[in-house]
Amino acid sequence: MTRAPQPFDVLIIGGGPAGIAAAVRAAECGARVGIVDDNPALGGQIWRGGREQKKVTEAEKWLNRLQRASVTIALGTRVFHQPEPGVLFAESSDHFCELQYQKLVLGTGARERFLPFPGWTLPNVMGAGGLQAMVKAGLPIHGKRVVLAGSGPLLLAVAAYLRNHGAQILVICEQASWSSLLRFAAALIRQPQKLAQAIQLRREIGRVRFLTNSWPIAARGRDVLESVSIVHGGVSEEIACDYLACGFHLVPNTELAALLGCEVRAGFVQVDEFQQTTASNVFCAGEPTGIGGVELSLVEGEIAGLAAAGQSKEARKLFGARQTLQRFANLLSRTFALREELRHLPSAETIVCRCEDVAHTRLLEHESWRAAKLHTRCGMGACQGRVCGSAAEFLYQWRPDSVRPPVFPARIESLAVLSSFEPVNHAVLGDRS
Repeated sequence: MTRAPQPFDVLIIGGGPAGIAAAVRAAECGARVGIVDDNPALGGQIWRGGREQKKVTEAEKWLNRLQRASVTIALGTRVFHQPEPGVLFAESSDHFCELQYQKLVLGTGARERFLPFPGWTLPNVMGAGGLQAMVKAGLPIHGKRVVLAGSGPLLLAVAAYLRNHGAQILVICEQASWSSLLRFAAALIRQPQKLAQAIQLRREIGRVRFLTNSWPIAARGRDVLESVSIVHGGVSEEIACDYLACGFHLVPNTELAALLGCEVRAGFVQVDEFQQTTASNVFCAGEPTGIGGVELSLVEGEIAGLAAAGQSKEARKLFGARQTLQRFANLLSRTFALREELRHLPSAETIVCRCEDVAHTRLLEHESWRAAKLHTRCGMGACQGRVCGSAAEFLYQWRPDSVRPPVFPARIESLAVLSSFEPVNHAVLGDRS
């Protein structure tokens, strides 16, 4: 790739549903569009392997539409710094690149929330979505005994997927109460599409044991997971298993938005009616603005792409659909809010920061995220607080006080560019030739 004579009209960061929808709508308006994602394929976690499915899905419809649009796509590429407005630095496995843009749309998605408990660092204890991704990548799961635990609709979706691939789902442990789930189910009557999805998932998991008011309290094994202790209704139970897939709903990826100067409040990027953030020429769509599912991500992505391409009138036509879907997002938040008992899961010696081996007892000595980082290096490892940060926010009510470049680990040669904004031997993404 060579230096582009012009920047992108609209640059999309994130290749999940929100990013794809934004790219498609902006490109269909005639804008010069680029989309960047750090995964080897588009679709994000939710649409991973979408083209491989036999039936025509919503994912394939959007991927086909993207293919027909004139969009520059860069996969395996991760943004790590903004040297000045309109310019981003990124790197792939083999080169550094400079991204130039007029308008930027962030569709950076979300990640699973992990809460530490004794034994959670054992091999074969992993995120629910993480296990699903590994199975999609080829991990043999047929005949394996799996316990799913945590909170949120993702547990049912993963259970159905794993069961369809031959896994033996022993139990699903949902920390929310039956009364909360019943209210959730009743509210779905006003969301026919969501209700149909829920019924289909329930059919797919069959008679799998489903417990409410339930969560893991310990994972056990000598060198690898052998069993998990769960509690339900105040009664503990030991279950022998091969995998524990655990995720306590989702955490939005807001680090890049914060680095760009976008206001982040209560954990979410703040946007106006056109999905524009408080940072000039920067839009945001999907889970970073509120956990609401794929349909809301698509609509927000469409609005952001249209608005970034200067088509506000067309974007406004989607406001009603977004409002309906946002009610579902609010319902999700209320239903699967984490209960107070989960703050007491870790024992004194339970590791909270896996990168730096920082135990719960050491963090109890401090009163803020900053103090903990300075004294224990919590959050300063390879994940840069993406795992322990959300756990610490829940366990200790700490708030991250700053985001500094690079927002992801970067190579030394890429970091060297930061000292001089006139790099010579690197690619500039944007040349369609």
